[in-house]
Amino acid sequence: MKIKLSSLLVTAIALLSFDANAQQVPLPKTAADVAGPASGTNLTKEYVQMVGKFAYTWGYAMVNSHNRRAAFEYVTSKNGNVPGWNGGALPMAPLGLNSMLDNYIKPEQTFVACPNQDVVYGAGFCALDKEPTVFQVPNFGDRFWVYALYDARTDEFAEIGKPYGTKPGFYMIVGPNWKGETPKGITAIVRSSTELVFSVPRVFKDDNAKDSKAVQPFLNQIVFYPLSQFDGKMKIMDWSKSPSFPAPAGAAGETKWVQPEKYYDQLPGVMKLVPPIPGEEAIYSLINSVFAAAEKDPALKTALVESFVAADKDIIAQLTQWKFNGRPFGNDWYAKTNNAQFGTDYILRTATAKSNMYDNKPNETHYLYRDFDSKGEQLHGKNNYTVTFAKGQEPPVKGFWSLTLYNEHHLFSPNALGRYSLGTKSKSFLKYNKDGSLTLYLGNKSPGKNLESNWIPAPDGTFSLYIRAYWAEQSILDGTWMAPQVEKVK
Repeated sequence: MKIKLSSLLVTAIALLSFDANAQQVPLPKTAADVAGPASGTNLTKEYVQMVGKFAYTWGYAMVNSHNRRAAFEYVTSKNGNVPGWNGGALPMAPLGLNSMLDNYIKPEQTFVACPNQDVVYGAGFCALDKEPTVFQVPNFGDRFWVYALYDARTDEFAEIGKPYGTKPGFYMIVGPNWKGETPKGITAIVRSSTELVFSVPRVFKDDNAKDSKAVQPFLNQIVFYPLSQFDGKMKIMDWSKSPSFPAPAGAAGETKWVQPEKYYDQLPGVMKLVPPIPGEEAIYSLINSVFAAAEKDPALKTALVESFVAADKDIIAQLTQWKFNGRPFGNDWYAKTNNAQFGTDYILRTATAKSNMYDNKPNETHYLYRDFDSKGEQLHGKNNYTVTFAKGQEPPVKGFWSLTLYNEHHLFSPNALGRYSLGTKSKSFLKYNKDGSLTLYLGNKSPGKNLESNWIPAPDGTFSLYIRAYWAEQSILDGTWMAPQVEKVK
């Protein structure tokens, strides 16, 4: 009995000792607590290419942004480091400054796909790791305007414009690490999570000479400049006197801003400039581990570059189709609901960077797109089409609306009328039907002299359509209002 009790006592002591020595492994509470891929692991070609295709798709918009900024910096450095118009068509400026057009953007430009001729554009890139940027907001009165400020991921990070009731004054853009004091006279500060910022002021203008003249004083007060140049006084720039920079003839489509053969050398540098958003730390660790392996193994580097080429062909190329840009939005139109606020929606971020980079946020502009007519056939200039808005059923907006026609490359196709869209800006010449409805005509051939006021000429090839609803009413945003079908004329 004593032996049994002794044995039980020893066992109990041993169990108690085991419990006392058992330790909980700390559970991760932050991204920094989670271990990434172990360095030095032998990786297969197939694994590297799998990660490579994801890395190409994921980082496409960021590399795109940085390459566009490099183009601004290069072109202006060759032309006196002053703002101007590249090829006489595109506003360009040195880093930290902006340039404004004085009228609608010209069809010759190929810098960005899907521009519009409803607004007068401006553009400028910042490098906020060097210095904050100040920008001016004049008193626009009743005129619609919005300044879109994009970070390196193409998300908007500020709300500046008529929809927000922004007051006239001086505003300042700062980078993620800025810790200075707000200078006296600055109305407000907006902070970007990346040092790269692309600013795109948009100011509505009617399609007539009278309003072209009336808009100039507002445009001339839209000026961006480094903080070191801020003196509390409104600066005036006569943008109509901007120099024209020589530019080679544009390609058939938008400039190819992301080239898979160069991606290997570009993505790591971009990732150092663009910090991960919360939750992306694992993605950075994964991609960096594959690049580290490729640096040590020429065969893996070749495999990685091959994966970029494959991704560009098999994934990216398809994203110019509007059915891959959002979701069905009624009557065969497609729309995004998170443009310029993509977060981790990498496929739509990349689709937008490929098809129509630098959208506004949905509450600023709701976009509707399509490639096909009501029968599901590709739109083509050899045919004639109509789009008819029932009486009182034009897009309900507090700003303005338009229907724009693009060629197969999502660019304007020059035509004798010099017309690429119709809408609010065209109110002085659009003709309504007797029942109050509005019919717009599309096609390469005129619908007849008496209908040409409502005609958007199409190229003799495939084309697509794009509705913009600036400062849309809720009925557009929630899908209650639907755009009409596109009917082929028999």
